[in-house]
Amino acid sequence: MSRPWLTIVGIGEDGLAGLSAVARAAIQAAPFIMGGRRHLALLGPHPAICHPWPSPLTAAIPTLLARRGEPTLVLASGDPFCWGIGATLARHVPAEEILSLPAPSAFSLAANRLGWPLQDCQCLSLHGRPLEAILPHLYPGARILALSWDGGTPGKLAALMDERGFGASRLTILESLGGPAERIRSCLAADFDVAAITDLNTLAVDVAAKQGARILPRAGLPDSVFAHDGQLTKRPIRAVTLSSLAPLPGGLLWDVGSGSGSVAIEWMLIHPSNRAIAIEADPARAARIGLNARELGVPGLQVVEGRAPEACAGLAPPDAIFVGGGSSDVRLLDAMLAALPAGGRLVVNAVTLEAQAELARRHGVLGGELIALSIATAAPIGRFQALRPALPVHQWIFIRSRESA
Repeated sequence: MSRPWLTIVGIGEDGLAGLSAVARAAIQAAPFIMGGRRHLALLGPHPAICHPWPSPLTAAIPTLLARRGEPTLVLASGDPFCWGIGATLARHVPAEEILSLPAPSAFSLAANRLGWPLQDCQCLSLHGRPLEAILPHLYPGARILALSWDGGTPGKLAALMDERGFGASRLTILESLGGPAERIRSCLAADFDVAAITDLNTLAVDVAAKQGARILPRAGLPDSVFAHDGQLTKRPIRAVTLSSLAPLPGGLLWDVGSGSGSVAIEWMLIHPSNRAIAIEADPARAARIGLNARELGVPGLQVVEGRAPEACAGLAPPDAIFVGGGSSDVRLLDAMLAALPAGGRLVVNAVTLEAQAELARRHGVLGGELIALSIATAAPIGRFQALRPALPVHQWIFIRSRESA
């Protein structure tokens, strides 16, 4: 079956009046319509069988799939494939069986109201997501458009930004865009005083930073920003490690023996679609990793408390694995090699002689790349300065060939 049977119509706050003739005709002819209660109310009286989304929304998927081949229409907000229901439905229905008729997204409407070039804006959703996800995008001159969770989101975001040194940023709250109740209000984050905000709102942030604002680089975070107990991959070694891991957008990292979570956190900061799982046996360290992840803008980091390799059972397959602790454990390295997919990368750092010997043996048998990293930093010796060397680190990089997988 390739003919579209599922029509997705993006509808705005202006209801039927804002739709194209094609979208209006599709709604008029539909015998079965599913959508949010607000969307269904925008239609007014309609002869179709109308079903509001259940909770959770995914509970509606079996109902929709049972109608495969029968004309079915779903109402969505704005552009269904911009943080909308379209992506969820496309995971179950082939694209050739879907006809999507989008309306302007909230992002497009907000950019047009403010005169901001949309391609220069960072577009985010804070709906059902931690506010800290916005932190990596806060730097002077940035322009952010964000979908709110509810009417309380703008005030909470203003407080978070002021606390982090971005109180001089201008927040614009755009409510019920495109409809008769549209309202746009603006203030500085430090002086937030906007009241009675509707749940349906989009935030526009024109970022300005005060002296000392906590600006997060995408890589090269200073060691001082991590809470740790000494188990930390230091910044120079971390930089080389991330280079060896070679993250691609959307990649999943297993950070085994994560310590403070520094490698996993920077992996996720490099691209917003990157994902990571930190595996840590020590409960206090595991809790600290979660704290670091929230503070450094990647609250989506998954922390698994447990000892590898047993703790890795059932985890999503990785694109890359970093072993920063336990690198002399033969059983652990065997398990990580077994979990590595075709084209995947395994990077192992070793400090002890025993672990370095194990990496040398693995390199001799399996190949890959083995490098020694020596870092020295200036430190006072009396009235003078000298370079004080850190413990050398041996690093083994192994890439699973597609032929051997």
